Amino acid sequence: MFSLNTPFRRDLGESVLLIVDSVTRFAHAARDVALAAGEPAVARGYAPSVFSDLPRLLERAGPGVEGSGSITGVFSVLVDGDDHNDPVADAIRGTLDGHIVLDRAIADEGRYPAVNILSSVSRMANPLWRPEQRKVVQNLRSLIARFEETRELRLMGGYTAGADPVLDKAIKSAPRIYEAMNQTMDGPRCDDPFIDLAAALRNESKTVEA
Repeated sequence: MFSLNTPFRRDLGESVLLIVDSVTRFAHAARDVALAAGEPAVARGYAPSVFSDLPRLLERAGPGVEGSGSITGVFSVLVDGDDHNDPVADAIRGTLDGHIVLDRAIADEGRYPAVNILSSVSRMANPLWRPEQRKVVQNLRSLIARFEETRELRLMGGYTAGADPVLDKAIKSAPRIYEAMNQTMDGPRCDDPFIDLAAALRNESKTVEA
């Protein structure tokens, strides 16, 4: 078991992939130690030192000093009771460069990976996207948001096609977006997600050349 003070191979100039499964278990262990040491519980049973230990773990990821390597960190978080305002999840969300939210309801629908597009965030994507790509992503997220927020209304038969052109477009586009995002073990490799999404929205099948 590594210690937070253990030098990583990053310091030796190497590029390191660090996968932690899961930070929640780390937080639980830190909570047990802190409470046994007499610390008071301040947030749903977690002691204050837990929230200082978490950044010490998470912020090891990234580039080191000049001349050293880097650490790419992938941290999984188990959300207690599907409560995304859980203190551990909330603290981690404010520290990392982004988060991918996996939704149990999406998995139940058979869509994998079960990524909740609206809840997932990347703080590094916007500077890397071209302006036209950023505009496409914003428009697609807007369509998905409109599709999801009217789901119950449509299931009850409370919407008539043609009453809202934007919602009509969302109803047509969102299922195609979800289908384009669905991945299987034997599916073709995605070289450019924007091309795949454009093909899905045109209802065209992707041609794979041998």
